Amino acid sequence: MNPILTEIYSTVAPSMPFIIGAYALMWVALLVYVLIIMLGYKKAEAQMAVLEEAIAEQKNTTL
Repeated sequence: MNPILTEIYSTVAPSMPFIIGAYALMWVALLVYVLIIMLGYKKAEAQMAVLEEAIAEQKNTTL
């Protein structure tokens, strides 16, 4: 192996658990963010359905 690469790997290898931990934390944070956005979207969708139903009901009663 190239001595320069060996030196680089020996410098990076001790900090590898921190690098792996940072990536894992980023993925978990991204997953939580996406889940929160999806839940908010579903809640908004449900509210829109209720609103559309109320509007349709109101139109039927006024006709």
